[in-house]
Amino acid sequence: MSTRQRRGLSDGARGTGALACVLMALLSTAWIIRDLNIAQQPADLWWTWLGEAHRPAEFTAWATSALDPLLVLGALGAAAAALRAASSVASGALIALAAGTALLRLPLLWVLGAGWLQGLESGLTGRARLTAGAQLALAVVLAVVVAMGRRPDGSEDRALRGVARTAYGVVHRLPYDDPDAVPGRPRRGPAVALGLLLGAAGLAIAAWEVHWSLRLGWGTYRKGLLGDASVFRALLQPPLHWQMTALALLGLGAAAAALRQASWARPAAMAAGALLFAQAAGVLVFAGGTGQLDRFPVLPGQAQLELGTALLVAVAGLAALAVAARPGVPDENPEDDGAQSYGASPEAERPQHAPPPPSTLPPGW
Repeated sequence: MSTRQRRGLSDGARGTGALACVLMALLSTAWIIRDLNIAQQPADLWWTWLGEAHRPAEFTAWATSALDPLLVLGALGAAAAALRAASSVASGALIALAAGTALLRLPLLWVLGAGWLQGLESGLTGRARLTAGAQLALAVVLAVVVAMGRRPDGSEDRALRGVARTAYGVVHRLPYDDPDAVPGRPRRGPAVALGLLLGAAGLAIAAWEVHWSLRLGWGTYRKGLLGDASVFRALLQPPLHWQMTALALLGLGAAAAALRQASWARPAAMAAGALLFAQAAGVLVFAGGTGQLDRFPVLPGQAQLELGTALLVAVAGLAALAVAARPGVPDENPEDDGAQSYGASPEAERPQHAPPPPSTLPPGW
């Protein structure tokens, strides 16, 4: 019989990853509930997420941004994938969540310790900083789970891929004779589409960041990149230019993974597409609420270009979500050993030293 071992996340790794995802979701959910409690109306929090700048009350500040509900949904989706999805999809979902969390939470470690945040209610910034640190630690746990929580992989099978094994009159053919048929990876057409969509969105955002760095100068741009009182919006929101740079990196990274047809490309593309779509759609909704879309023909050229870029990124992100949701190469059936009796198919050959089949085949042969 075949000694091929499946390569994938173990049950323990899946459970640990799902638990880390749920904890990450709970941390952000708690802060969303806190913001709803201090808001005069729930709509106030919604417009704050879209970019309207106003303080909720004296000696306090908003804690969440539009990234937090996305983080909650993404973490819950990754938890479900860790428990139920194929191994390649589960690994990709956990890695995408870990990468996004690390990029978007990292600057909070120094921003929330800055002196210009003094004057808020006692312990508020400390609790927010602790939350950011905990989510970063959970992101590290997810990365370790994916890296170390795999079942062993048989080295013999890698050497014999595409070779038929024979024993006791049974032909064993290893799955994935085609090296391109790696489980979980996107097929060629969707992979190219994902690369073009996410690459275009990532490059568009990166181009704007280059533009602002040149126009504002490094001194001013640095405040929006690393944090400053003049650009502060919410406790758990990274500085604006850091956030946009992170989204560009996530989009370009997912595009590169898709073009390489990596096994984790589809979950990464879904995560990047969702973040890009949410950010750009928020810009468009805010522009519609303030009447900019109605006055689009008379807006300055730069404002028109910014809204046009937001439309491009929103369409690309939504289309990437739809393409990445299509099934990729399926995982092998663990119950299918690739074994078949010789003579069961035209290409099957009788193994060497195996007895010939009986002249009268028994039932079920």
